Amino acid sequence: MAQDNTNYIWKDRKHHLWFPWSFTVYYIEDDRLMIRTGLLNTSLEETLLYRIVDISCRQTLAGKIFGTGNIVIHTKVDATAEIILQNIKNPMGTVRLLSQTVEASRQSRNVVGKEFYGGRPMVDLDGDGIPDYEQRPD
Repeated sequence: MAQDNTNYIWKDRKHHLWFPWSFTVYYIEDDRLMIRTGLLNTSLEETLLYRIVDISCRQTLAGKIFGTGNIVIHTKVDATAEIILQNIKNPMGTVRLLSQTVEASRQSRNVVGKEFYGGRPMVDLDGDGIPDYEQRPD
């Protein structure tokens, strides 16, 4: 069996109760969130981190008891608008780590909110060094 020498920022499996008995693996590497599922037929889904616009956590009473929860990720300009990382351990800590990693990815790519959320582009129209909203004819 080949050894995996990849340096992951984060990696976890879908848990059942507190046991990671699943063929669903979530991990972050190279500014990408990867989801690998399946045993015999394996699929791999990739989402670029800078495309993530919202992250939330859902935890049931059983999840609180066993230390697991679901992380719901909303993306922009992606095939799947909502991604659910199911039953992962330490969901609150993972949300914080994911948020920091997403922000770092945006900064490294110079992606700002207005470009990302579909707002009007900011340009310096009057030459004062302060970006102004681009004026469009109505």
